[in-house]
Amino acid sequence: MILIADGGSTKADWVAIDLSGNEVFRTRTHGINPEILDEEMILERLVNNFHLDKESENITQIYFYGAGCGTEKAKLFLKDVFSKMFINAKIEVQEDMLAAVFAASGGNESIVCILGTGSNSCYWDGHKMFQSTVSLGYMLMDEASANYFGKQLILDYYYKRMPEEIAKAFNQNFNLDPDVIKRNLYKEESPNSYLGEFAKIMFDFKEHSYINQLLMVGFKEFYECRVIPYQKGNTVPVYFIGSIAYYFEAELKQVAQELNLLFGGVVQRPIDELIAYHRRLLNQ
Repeated sequence: MILIADGGSTKADWVAIDLSGNEVFRTRTHGINPEILDEEMILERLVNNFHLDKESENITQIYFYGAGCGTEKAKLFLKDVFSKMFINAKIEVQEDMLAAVFAASGGNESIVCILGTGSNSCYWDGHKMFQSTVSLGYMLMDEASANYFGKQLILDYYYKRMPEEIAKAFNQNFNLDPDVIKRNLYKEESPNSYLGEFAKIMFDFKEHSYINQLLMVGFKEFYECRVIPYQKGNTVPVYFIGSIAYYFEAELKQVAQELNLLFGGVVQRPIDELIAYHRRLLNQ
């Protein structure tokens, strides 16, 4: 049995197929990011999933494409953790950007971006992936991601820059006690996912000028930091993966056009396209 996973910081989608390419099961766990979670936390998320625990010894191959897997150290760490549960499996760990490429570009030359809980980008020349810079994670980078917008919203609420009607809804939807916020940021696991939860308020007020301005500034910063440095102008399409890109596609496209970039489109989650890719490999 082959297990294929698209692992974000907030959630991870898992699909098992047999050697004929038939789907055996699909399931979802909380996010698995080796930059955020330790071995015990990751194993707990795996073991607590019925399908993964039940079939662990029947899995012979694992292809995991995940957030936080951009370095060899992170890949080796995750391989070691997975091997403790999937004892019969050959394990391959790749960064989530590669999954985004398979899902969005169809293998053609493109710039492929992730805008979900975190953010990232790469240039795909049709054969290899190149990145303009190494990601330093949610604290320093992740422009225009859910956790980026979550930070902006919390700051605007506390600095009283948020419009009154949105501030009222923000206060009703989230626990904004400063001790609660600080505990989640500095003592609890997955602070990036915690911050990303606050971005949900933008869906309810997406037509409001305040939210629109927040999006425009964030998207422009992302393009300037993560797309324009590839120096492909408007000759190579720019594709996106992730929830922020999916729900705010119109705004994302508008900023691309203002910057004279070729907007290619959005895929919300790449797992189905990943399955199709691995089925093709089985048939080769």
